[in-house]
Amino acid sequence: MTRLFVGNLPPEARADDLRTLFATYGPVSFASVVMDRSTGESKGFGFIEMAAPAHALAALRGLNGTELKGSSITVSPARARGENGGGENSQRGWAVIGDGRNRW
Repeated sequence: MTRLFVGNLPPEARADDLRTLFATYGPVSFASVVMDRSTGESKGFGFIEMAAPAHALAALRGLNGTELKGSSITVSPARARGENGGGENSQRGWAVIGDGRNRW
């Protein structure tokens, strides 16, 4: 299974739009647009999974920089959460220097 990141999505883009777009390069096993929990609006990115790596590579090459509903999308290999600074174990906020007693 090859997972692709799709960025710069227009606000009205949905998973079915991604599935339809990527299906021209091969079977799509999973498609999602990430939504904001509090507002219910798109965060502007999503993910696609394709069973065949060759299909995913063809989709990446063919669709990166193309237009979807007025926005030029970016397509790249998806990275695991820990690889890009996000995820469960990422450090957030300011690092404490020294013993942390004089932070202000």
